[in-house]
Amino acid sequence: MTLENTIKWDLVEALKGHEGVRVSVLRLLLSEIKKVSIARKASLDDSEVVDVIAREVRRHHESIEAFKRGSRGDLVDQEEAELNILVQYLPKQMSREEIEAAARHIIALMGSVGMRDKGRVMSQLMPQLRGKANGQEVSDVVSGLLASM
Repeated sequence: MTLENTIKWDLVEALKGHEGVRVSVLRLLLSEIKKVSIARKASLDDSEVVDVIAREVRRHHESIEAFKRGSRGDLVDQEEAELNILVQYLPKQMSREEIEAAARHIIALMGSVGMRDKGRVMSQLMPQLRGKANGQEVSDVVSGLLASM
């Protein structure tokens, strides 16, 4: 079963269980998936669906930060509840040590020697870690490893 079909199935179950927040989050998510699918004129595979989910997760994180700065605790709670639902559909996130190991491997394969190689390393590393690690954290790890060379 594809990830998109799993989300559709969970939407049906949420509708049956009268789970209002879950229903609205899953409907929005399916709408975003459909929008991307229409734009690409092709159905999405699981990795592309994960990209859509990751984008929504990022959007929720940004909203939470904005609402915290605005002292809107009620909206922070709502965004966090929605975020918890979305995170369930992402692959298990990698630890910093796992990211560092993958980055060391790519750096060794490419023979990278300094910060000027960061773009090349990132372009090889990010497709492998897409959806499994935060891009900013990967960038920080790569920068740290290349700076120490």
